Amino acid sequence: MEKYDVIIIGAGHAGIEAALASARLGCATLMLTLDSKTIGKMSCNPAIGGVGKGQLVKELDVLGGQMGRAADACGIQFRILNASKGEAVQSSRCQIDMDKYSRYMQKIVKSQGGLRIKEAEVKKLIVKNNQIYGIITEKGEEIAADCLVATPGTFLDGVIHVGMKHFSGGRINEPASIGLGEDLKSLGFNLLRFKTGTCPRLDKNTIDFSRLIVQYGDEPPKPFSFSTKKLTQKQVPCYITYTNKNTHKIILDNLNRSPLYAGVIKATGVRYCPSIEDKIVRFSDKERHQIFLEPQGLKTDEVYPNGISTSLPEDVQLKILHSIEGLENVEVVRFGYGIEHTVVEPTQLFSTLETKLIKNLYLAGQINGTTGYEEAAAQGLIAGINSALRVKDSEPLVLDRSTSYIGVLIDDLTTKGTPEPYRMFTSRVEYRLILREDNADLRLRKIGYKIGLVSKKDYFLAQMKEKAIKEGIKFLQSTRIKPTKQINDNLSRLGTSPIEKAFTLEEILKRPQVTLADIKNLDHIKLDIPKFALSQVEIEVKYAGFIQRQLVEVEKFKNLEKIKLPQDLNYGSINGLSREIKEKLLKFKPINLGQASRISGVTPAAISMLLVWIKKINGQWPISPPERSRAGNN
Repeated sequence: MEKYDVIIIGAGHAGIEAALASARLGCATLMLTLDSKTIGKMSCNPAIGGVGKGQLVKELDVLGGQMGRAADACGIQFRILNASKGEAVQSSRCQIDMDKYSRYMQKIVKSQGGLRIKEAEVKKLIVKNNQIYGIITEKGEEIAADCLVATPGTFLDGVIHVGMKHFSGGRINEPASIGLGEDLKSLGFNLLRFKTGTCPRLDKNTIDFSRLIVQYGDEPPKPFSFSTKKLTQKQVPCYITYTNKNTHKIILDNLNRSPLYAGVIKATGVRYCPSIEDKIVRFSDKERHQIFLEPQGLKTDEVYPNGISTSLPEDVQLKILHSIEGLENVEVVRFGYGIEHTVVEPTQLFSTLETKLIKNLYLAGQINGTTGYEEAAAQGLIAGINSALRVKDSEPLVLDRSTSYIGVLIDDLTTKGTPEPYRMFTSRVEYRLILREDNADLRLRKIGYKIGLVSKKDYFLAQMKEKAIKEGIKFLQSTRIKPTKQINDNLSRLGTSPIEKAFTLEEILKRPQVTLADIKNLDHIKLDIPKFALSQVEIEVKYAGFIQRQLVEVEKFKNLEKIKLPQDLNYGSINGLSREIKEKLLKFKPINLGQASRISGVTPAAISMLLVWIKKINGQWPISPPERSRAGNN
């Protein structure tokens, strides 16, 4: 029997990150895929990043993941979303050359030492005494492993819908994975059915671009990876058009042919990325909906009309498209479709992404109820790291809500679950002002380096940046300017009041009308701050008060996170807890008091009772009485 340290099921975004992390940490790793030619294939839109998602990619990068570097190598338009808003909600996004991305990832995976790729379908898991020991393929072949990471995406019992037609498939023209879902159910996992969908693909030669709004990327484009010095890929524009009243009438007239509204699709769909038919019904007051026409690559004629995901019949899809300005004569390369797939209820996972039922079995990606490339890749990286650390008998990596967007993503899934496909947003993150894109390297690069996925050079650059920021702030605090006519004239031009006495540069920069560039121009002031640290210095100074308040909140949060809860704790014996709360604590098995406090229905009073119980066990308060009081009232 073949034997590996770690087996990865799946070769999508989660599978790639898991496999690379495991192999790079020195584990003999096997990646199983139905078709090696589809490794890294982008199933839906040709883009990486977005609101909340860009942060995930940045964090992946500094922990040693691959997605950010891949996006930089294959990106054909880069933009900062919410650029006019505060830094806390700014997110990177780029259009991707889809074919190049897949080829890039295949090259990376196939050249990775310690990683073998095998084409096979997993039918069954080998489990003994609630512990994983390997897998059985569709041919009956048994392969042993110490740990296993399952990342089947939409292929797990996938069913594709186009109008009233439906058939088995994990992606169009690709077979679904059948059998593994039933095996997971037989092992005791609670399974759900979720639905997602994709748009038709259009022939760009049949689009009238002269009638559309052009949208260019940022100049200069800003890369995802902190290791990318310059983007060299050719950049291209996207185009914008809109649906109209005629479009909406066509959709409403054909709702009876929609599998979603005819009751054929029973699964729960994506709230924040609904199909076009769902948009028209749910937002009936809107006269039009925006559509972004996104190129799928530099060497393809295919265009992705982002905003009109649909599972309506092909003839209706064509009518919809022909009703839209600029698309009156468009030809369809491939029609859109909806897809149902099986999901494991994610509250059955620890925050390491190991399952609670089966030891050494990790789940990552859409199997955990998420939607999106970035959410999948983030989970894949963490699952791959933790499976490798388990093989090495090392402490697992757990990122909490105060450290990262990845921590929020996993904590949301494992403590709250998700009744619908989960998508990351900045609004889900309590401490987003200190968890920005620009400081991801300062927050997490050290963790990636300690684990062994980040080079000494990259870690040194992060240290150098941190030092430069501190010295830059110190320079602003210690450098004073005196009132002169030129300085005051320049301040007045900026719309801020002149000075009558000496002020530090830090005090001047705190004014909302003034930037670091403005300070430099006040009176030929030489800023003793390296170019790569300027942005962070400005953010740290301008938001100092808000940042400090969030840091205080984080300290309170961490007090509860430090209090570990024994996994064998008998919650049923704790007097004062309601039956409902006891059942929830037994079901979720929180690893610490902070996680317990975020379980829906677990009250502050219950947290106080748990504190008392832990004191009885340990003979002392796990945190000081004042902190205990605040924790109970959170």
